[in-house]
Order: sequence, then C-alpha cells, then structure tokens
Amino acid sequence: MTTPPSPSGPGAVAIAASGLSRRFGTTAAVDGLDLSVGRGEIYGFLGPNGVGKSTTVRMFCTLLAPSAGTAMVAGHDVAREPDAVRSRIGAALQEVALDPKQTGTELLRLQGRLYGFTRPEIADRLREIADLVDIGDALDRPIQTYSGGMKRRLDLAAALVYNPDVLFLDEPTTGLDPVSRRRVWEEVRRLNQQLGMTIFLTTQYLEEADTLADRVGIIDAGRLVAEGAPADLKRSVGQDVIIVRLDGDAASAVDAVGRVPGVTTVERRHDELFVSVENGAATIGPVAVALAGTEVALRDLTLRTPTLDDVFLELTGSRIQNGDSRTDESDSPVDATDLTATPTHPTTTRSEKMEAVR
Repeated sequence: MTTPPSPSGPGAVAIAASGLSRRFGTTAAVDGLDLSVGRGEIYGFLGPNGVGKSTTVRMFCTLLAPSAGTAMVAGHDVAREPDAVRSRIGAALQEVALDPKQTGTELLRLQGRLYGFTRPEIADRLREIADLVDIGDALDRPIQTYSGGMKRRLDLAAALVYNPDVLFLDEPTTGLDPVSRRRVWEEVRRLNQQLGMTIFLTTQYLEEADTLADRVGIIDAGRLVAEGAPADLKRSVGQDVIIVRLDGDAASAVDAVGRVPGVTTVERRHDELFVSVENGAATIGPVAVALAGTEVALRDLTLRTPTLDDVFLELTGSRIQNGDSRTDESDSPVDATDLTATPTHPTTTRSEKMEAVR
C-alpha cells in the first residue's frame, strides 16, 4: 500500500477520512473508511455500483452527514466547518442538474452570481473556464441541444466557476460513448496539470482509473480494500504472462524459452506455453527469437498483463462489471435532515435565473 502524503509541505493532505461511516437504517453504505489524498493528486475511487462511492463523495461535499468518524477536506472538517469546505470545493455529481432551457453561458453566469461574483468578475471567469473546458460555440446554445458529452463538460465547467482547491467528480463519464469519455479525460488531465487541482474521481471503469489516477483506492462493501499506484496494484497480483501457441508438441521449446533472461517460469499445456516474465514488453521479443531457433513452428504470441479487475478479483472474489445493474448507493433513501448543503446547481425558477444572469 502506498504511504499517504505527509500532512505538511508540498505533499500536504487535501482530503482525509478516519473511520468514516454512513448508515441507512441497518445498512452500512460506508463502513470505517480511512484514506488520505495529497494536494495536487488525482485519486481514483474504484468499485462497482452500490459499494459506497457516491455516499462517500456526498459526505466529503457536505451533502450527507457522516454517521461516525471524521472527514477533512481542504483543511476543514466536513461536519463542523461545512461552509468553509463548500467555499473550497467544486462538485460534478452523477445527476447532471442542468436547466435545458438555459444556455451554457446563462448557467455559468448564474453560478457566478450565486457565489457572489460581480459581473466583470463573472465575465473574466467565463473566459478562463472556456480555455480550460472545451465547449466552444455551444455555450450560447440552449442546453437541450447538447449531446451527453457536452452536458458532462458543461457540468464540469459549472463546478469550476469558483476555482476550487478540490474537485469531486462522481462517475463523470457514465453513459458516454468512448469518444466523449476520452474528451472528458483530457479535460480532467488539463485541470490537474495546469492548475495543480486535487481531483477525487469515482468510477467503475477500469481503464478510466488506470489512465487518469495517480493512486487508486478500491472500495468494496463500503470498505477500502486496497490502495496504491495502478502499476503497483497490478504487480501485486502477479507477473506478466506471454502465451505461446505452437504447431506441434511444445515440449522441445520449453528449455529454449526458459533460458531467456527475464523469464521466471514456463508451463506447458499441450501445444501452448505459459511464460511468466518480469517485464512482458521487454521480454516478448527475445522469447520470439528463442522460439525461432527451435524446430516447432510458432503460431502466435500473446502478452497478458495484470489488470485492476484482476486486483479486484484477488481481493473480493468477484469482478467489476462496468455498467452493472445493481442499484447504486445514490438511490439510498436520505432524510431531509441529512442534507447539510444546497445542491451544486440550486433549484430556482426561470424568472429568478434570468434575473441573476442579467
């Protein structure tokens, strides 16, 4: 497990939880969560639907009160200092709360007014956001004309109006096509690299966590079961494996492959060899050369590296099913007394919105 960042200096902690729990009746949605996210880090919170990801984010965002434990965000306690937390975070949650009759510009101006910005300050901030989030000319069109990917990017832009220290993204690409998903990934990278923004990203997509996150926390049944850099987590469950398929008996090739530097074991199964190696990318070429010197014809070579799904399987006994049909924790009942802050996009009437953006 990766050592959490130190509480001071360049690696100061941006998000911390100790024994954080949330119960709905007799159900523990989050159960004794301990984690630490460093300032300027992209932290991927990975797990299938219904394991506590969204509930955790809602507690960090002061939208849901913890049942037990503590949570600190940007140096402030979410239970005792909710206003201070809200003034330092941005959030794009699973439910994209956008008024289809507004334009993108009207929505962002409204957000600026709600944060107390003056009109010149809003104009300056919108220009800055347009450089960070690629929305283009669509800002002046009604939101009802936007694609799913455009709505996600607009929701991300709205979360950035206040220039937050910490940004929470709850399943930001769920339901998007692969092209739109990758564009959102580019925006997230840009925010982190250009602004040094701390980003807490929940996801059920293995590739998303592997691609974006500096560190990944794997959650199952409300508990953090593993944490670390994606490469370290994958190495923890096994080595790379080169699968060799041959025409004929593979026995004569075992010795030749076993002498290749970097090969740790060779297992023969009929006409196949399963070659465990320290570094698959560096070893697959020498293995092919060694096989060329034998009398057995090579049919194909396949390199298999461990995945985060393998990590999840090793730790929990089940696999992450992207887009599975289990009810997400966001559907859990919430009492009105649990809500300690207004939503990211507060509900207002059409006339109030138009007055705010004038």
